[in-house]
Amino acid sequence: MHRHGYKGKKFNRERDQRRALIKGLAESLIQYESIETTLPKAKELVPYIEQLITKAKKGDLHSRRQIISSLQTTANAHKLVDEIAPKLSGRTSGHLRVSATRTRRGDNSQLARVSFVDDLAKEPAKEPVNEEKLKPSATKKMVPKPKTTTKETK
Repeated sequence: MHRHGYKGKKFNRERDQRRALIKGLAESLIQYESIETTLPKAKELVPYIEQLITKAKKGDLHSRRQIISSLQTTANAHKLVDEIAPKLSGRTSGHLRVSATRTRRGDNSQLARVSFVDDLAKEPAKEPVNEEKLKPSATKKMVPKPKTTTKETK
């Protein structure tokens, strides 16, 4: 079999299965903003998402419709255009980070985490914990438990 006309890995799947796999991974990445998958799948996912982000930055109706056709749900397509793309507007490329994490226990395959470079999933800073609330208050007195005595019979 010749390799002409196909760029990328086959993943031992047919064409429609590969497309569904990449669409599903892209969908999960946009929804959760960070996913863990095998390293070859992660490397195939990056160019697909980079093209979608480039279209999302343009933001017009035609680009939005192209993104909707490239993903499975319209909600995630709108999230990509409205929320994620404006945060990545300072870059021209390199929006994703692929980092190898661990090997899977069952088949020892290398896993990788794919996430956005600008860490969109950062949680807002939590308020510092007030230490006075953690300490028992001075007004409450600790009452010792009464000792129970058992009578022994002889």
